[in-house]
Amino acid sequence: MNSIRLPATSPEYLTAKQQNAQVPAVDSLFVRYPSNPILRRQDWPYPVNSVFNAGATRLADGDTLLLCRVEDRRGLSHLCAARSANGIDGWRIDPQPTLMANPREYPEEIWGIEDPRITYVPELEQYAVAYTSYARGGPGVSLALTKDFKSFERYGVIMSPEDKDAALLPRRIGGFWALIHRPVTTLGAHMWISYSPDLQHWGSHKVMLEARRGGWWDANKIGLCSPPIETTKGWLTIYHGVRHTASGSIYRLGLALFDINKPDICLLRGDSWIFGPEAPYERGGDVNDVVFPCGQTIGADGDTVHLYYGAGDSCVAMATGSVRALLSWLDFNSSAGDGNDF
Repeated sequence: MNSIRLPATSPEYLTAKQQNAQVPAVDSLFVRYPSNPILRRQDWPYPVNSVFNAGATRLADGDTLLLCRVEDRRGLSHLCAARSANGIDGWRIDPQPTLMANPREYPEEIWGIEDPRITYVPELEQYAVAYTSYARGGPGVSLALTKDFKSFERYGVIMSPEDKDAALLPRRIGGFWALIHRPVTTLGAHMWISYSPDLQHWGSHKVMLEARRGGWWDANKIGLCSPPIETTKGWLTIYHGVRHTASGSIYRLGLALFDINKPDICLLRGDSWIFGPEAPYERGGDVNDVVFPCGQTIGADGDTVHLYYGAGDSCVAMATGSVRALLSWLDFNSSAGDGNDF
């Protein structure tokens, strides 16, 4: 990429920003829906404790489907689908859980299933749902395929604990399926990518983005949010960073761009976070100071992004952005490569 990249605080950047409408201010990259939250536990047709962290996809009939993480009153989670004609309101929620943990056949799910990411895979003509399965050994990554969100073909655990924050890319890379995920080791929590010939056996593991060190907003622990967006410039990726403070953790969102044919190569990484907890439903909840998207949809114009995120681990909210604006901002407010030297 030949784009000019300037620090956001530099006079040159400010001048470019004033002269070029394609470089929006960070505060305008995602605009919250005024009637947020769009889904709460009170909306559910059966008793639950909370609903949050929803995977998202656009169905063939035009409906938006959110596959929500729903925590019951025991503290265990399952997945439940909500459908809407406009992706904003009028949600039709499945009267019973859509995908329940099945610890008898899949003991890795004994403590529930969480945080789904949905990818439509044209080659398979199915939706791939990567989700966190939770058991005594910790959280792992499981995979299921579905055509209708009514019946599911489970693959079981494909990445062993401790691992989560996973999504499948929608097409093969170099003949292999590619999965982004976030294993945790004593050396930190970074984003990795792995490859498979059959969705079951995984290898060629590579770090694709490291958590930065020091006082950065995304130091020590990062992870994928919603599945990457394929663009002509590369895989546009929203990720979360966790800032540890004296009063607790703050989950915020950042941007990175990866090579379209070699997605383990980071082309650009935003220096600052672009979206963080500000509204009351984000600052307070079962877990304070959390915005955590697991899915988005792209409008018919190929540009409008509806980002669906869990707020405070208590509800689902939505914000609207633009692919072009995100790419433009990233060009002017990023470090070349992964920024790990800073």
